[in-house]
Amino acid sequence: MLQHVILDTDTANEIDDQFALAFAALSPDRISLDAVYAAPFENQRATGPEDGMLKSCEEIHRVLGRLGLSQPPPVLAGSRSWMPSAGVPVPSRAAEDLAQRSRAAARAGLRLLVVAIGAPTNVASAILSDPAAAASLTVAWLGAAPTTWHTADDFNLRQDLHASRVLFNSGVDLVHVPTFNVTEHLRTTVPEIDAQVRPRGSIGAYLADIFHEAVSHQPGASRVLWDVGAVAWSIDPAWAPTVLVHSPILNDDLTWSHDPRRHLIREVLSVDRDAIFGDFFAKLSRHAPATA
Repeated sequence: MLQHVILDTDTANEIDDQFALAFAALSPDRISLDAVYAAPFENQRATGPEDGMLKSCEEIHRVLGRLGLSQPPPVLAGSRSWMPSAGVPVPSRAAEDLAQRSRAAARAGLRLLVVAIGAPTNVASAILSDPAAAASLTVAWLGAAPTTWHTADDFNLRQDLHASRVLFNSGVDLVHVPTFNVTEHLRTTVPEIDAQVRPRGSIGAYLADIFHEAVSHQPGASRVLWDVGAVAWSIDPAWAPTVLVHSPILNDDLTWSHDPRRHLIREVLSVDRDAIFGDFFAKLSRHAPATA
């Protein structure tokens, strides 16, 4: 059965979101990419969350344009600020759209999968604005370290701590896709990208170019494409097996606490790097065969 998916992405943050977006868009045999939301971010590439979100909007359109899809998914602007305090949603077109889609899914007796690969402000805001509708959602969020790790800290979690807590505290059906020691294994290299990605049309050339700009060119260097892991789970959960764990408590010092009375979530334990990249490269090849 085809899975309906919303992708929530801080696409201009670095380079892995672009690969993840292309992977999702090129997988219509397994998922229906119904919409793409621009997530906020703030780092050396953006002066604040609004700037990061607007730059992500531009990058989403750039990637979709390079893909040349006959029917690209709608792209919606997300939050222009971080969640100001616990339990206070940030209004945005993305959060409103997700709440509407989740209500429609609930009425139809369906589930909607949100693959979130940035700070979860948009998703958390939608959950807070309509907790009943959130019962029809599954959220696969890439962020934070494994719940067994000595710290919870990572970029996506740290950007909006209030929103990150919503995911773990709300009871939403959550698939936690950790970064360190899990999607960290999704590494690739310049030679592999040049052989498998660069020849694949406009999108392949673009992905290869941004990879070249971001990766170290020292001998043996590789780069992680973290966000591909969450999309991979949505395409084939066997590539990213999960285990049930009690939802952890996110402390102010960015560590985990544990309480066995809390609800259960799924946590990804590992990723099949070769199967995931093999599928992505094959889909690129079918989409844009190399020319002599």
